Amino acid sequence: MTNPLTELSGQGVAVWLDDISRDRLRTGNLQDLIETRSVVGVTSNPTIFEKALGEGDAYDAQLRDLAARGVSVDEAVRFLTGYDIRWAADVLRPLYERSNGVGGRVSLEVDPRLAHDTERTVAEARALWWMVDRPNLMIKIPATVEGLPAITRAISEGISVNVTLIFSLERYRAVMQAFQDGLARARENGLDLTKIHSVASFFVSRVDSEVDKRLDAVGTPEAKALKGKAAIANARLAYQAYEEFFANDAWRVLESAGARRQRPLWASTGVKDPAYPDTRYVDELVAPDTVNTMPEATLEAVADHGRITGDTVRGEYASARADMDAIEAAGVDFADVLRLLEDDGVAKFEKSWEQLLDRVRSALGGSA
Repeated sequence: MTNPLTELSGQGVAVWLDDISRDRLRTGNLQDLIETRSVVGVTSNPTIFEKALGEGDAYDAQLRDLAARGVSVDEAVRFLTGYDIRWAADVLRPLYERSNGVGGRVSLEVDPRLAHDTERTVAEARALWWMVDRPNLMIKIPATVEGLPAITRAISEGISVNVTLIFSLERYRAVMQAFQDGLARARENGLDLTKIHSVASFFVSRVDSEVDKRLDAVGTPEAKALKGKAAIANARLAYQAYEEFFANDAWRVLESAGARRQRPLWASTGVKDPAYPDTRYVDELVAPDTVNTMPEATLEAVADHGRITGDTVRGEYASARADMDAIEAAGVDFADVLRLLEDDGVAKFEKSWEQLLDRVRSALGGSA
């Protein structure tokens, strides 16, 4: 049956689920979402895993074995999360094969405490790539300044990368350059470029949350009229940057050697302000060759009442720029917003990681 999610897929938007749990895997729920909700990929993060381990008994048997072996907490976390990611990758493998490697992707994040350490991020990416050992894996690396060279090095070694925590257009352009540089090195190393894939996760709803707060603080009717415009405008301008970047001559050389573009991925698409329609960050960001990763509540909302009306990004660049200019003119320092969001994003994932470690430590018996 046709529903808004199949319509979204028909517009060139890959539907990914922003969630994973062992219960979802062992009950066949992920397979069901593939068949009924057009899901072709999965993303994970420390918050998702911390929540999954706190629900039900799906991890109990493995935790008992890990405790009996006396493994460290860090090692236990990687065994637990790696097991789920490998299982999800196997469920998605037929999609990966049918789409020639474009679909069927599952992402696993490096330890977020390494966000500002290039060398350890690269080492962690290699370790996770080896541990999961599935061609449809993507390793999530944050788009911090220190993350950029790690992205290049991982790509150069044939590791597919999901670049996460992108908020600014400037950093997004640097991410695309890091990706291109990595592919150029991979080509020099004799690697098959058709096997290396990447997405760039551009965060959406968090931008509105912070900008709206500042517009409320300004307090004028003109400022309040701009609420809810920043996130979509920023994302649309990111897509414009994507179109511009992948028209460069150096990219054409790589593309002729089999390279695939690094697709923009809209992340943080669950609506945080109940005043806004719950599908707005899907309906308003429809463009070819993009990914939208959704929490299950958003996925179901789109399936039920999403309004997919065609491309809602290209052709909106001038109005998006006008909205951003108006927000700046109202007194919002958008560059400061973006700095805060990146720092806060890293801090939140670090906190979730620590909570995940604490939960596993407790399950192992409070040692290590």
